[in-house]
Amino acid sequence: MKKILFIFSICFFAFASSQTTRFVYQVSIKTDSTDAKSVKTELANLDISPKESIFYGDNRLKRDSIFSRARQTGSFNFDRTQMQNLQSNIDFTVQKNYSDQNLIYKSRIGRDEYSYTETPHFNWKILPETVKIGDYKTQKAEMNYGGRTWNAWFTTDVPVQDGPYKFSGLPGLIVKIEDTKGDYSFDLMQSKKINAPADFTTRGNIIKVSKANFLKQNEAYRKDPVSAMIAGNTRGNFMQRMTPEQRKQMETRLKKSVTDFNNPIEIK
Repeated sequence: MKKILFIFSICFFAFASSQTTRFVYQVSIKTDSTDAKSVKTELANLDISPKESIFYGDNRLKRDSIFSRARQTGSFNFDRTQMQNLQSNIDFTVQKNYSDQNLIYKSRIGRDEYSYTETPHFNWKILPETVKIGDYKTQKAEMNYGGRTWNAWFTTDVPVQDGPYKFSGLPGLIVKIEDTKGDYSFDLMQSKKINAPADFTTRGNIIKVSKANFLKQNEAYRKDPVSAMIAGNTRGNFMQRMTPEQRKQMETRLKKSVTDFNNPIEIK
């Protein structure tokens, strides 16, 4: 066992000494738990550098690039169809720090951006089953997290203990992971070298809270998104500046967004 860990450490050092690698996953999400046909598919990236990684939706990267160019040029005449096509169900980022095993989760609740720090402990059970996925020989593992049972396939061909979303801790990169209900799946599609990890510009303050507080506020928003938008000073002023017609449209859109996406990845 010590010999295996020693070899793994050498491989990891060699991998970590290289430039940043972007692993592209296809993510499938059943957004409505009551509708089997509500599966939405999009791409997400896991950028791995020597000290950390960041996981995020590919559409988030494209939108951020568009806004960055707009700020530089001063032209904010966006193509409405293009921006609608870049909407994402992956409205969060997960940044993992390899030195202390902490991760920072960032997401919006209404118009405000929140973040919390977590050090998840995954109770992985590595199973003897192996299968080849693409070019990788993978081995199966399973564990429970966030109210779901997850099956993962990892490969020691890529000697880094990481994977999509918050998942990590296996002796190799997670190539595929899905929950047993079939609501969420992450499948590695490709990898490529890049100069540096994605760096998202945050405009305004990030509200730092505990995970429990984030979940509590997110649940309150989902129960009554309109009241949640009005609750804060900034959000309230935004709603108060609207005409009655604009406010009605906003209320309809908010309620529909909550109804359409009622199946979060962590259900407890």
